[in-house]
Amino acid sequence: MIRGSLLLAVVTASITCTQAFAWDGTNATTGSSVEIERGQLVRSGRTIEVYDSDQGYKEYDVDSIRRSGRTVEIEATDTSTGESTTLEMDDN
Repeated sequence: MIRGSLLLAVVTASITCTQAFAWDGTNATTGSSVEIERGQLVRSGRTIEVYDSDQGYKEYDVDSIRRSGRTVEIEATDTSTGESTTLEMDDN
């Protein structure tokens, strides 16, 4: 019984800690730091929410995604302004 409870506590802690991580990167257009919260599906045609260190939370439509060296480049369009940008995310 104690063993089962301990296993459940470890699994719960692992899931909770994993969900706290985010995908860090840089907005190549503005140079500001950006963060995509874990759990968001980042795929072409989807809308994602991004935290921008200069502008706060913003929504982007994902136009394309490509791996480039140790980064993942997300070409995206700001849903509020229609401006295109490149988000260079760390490839973890």
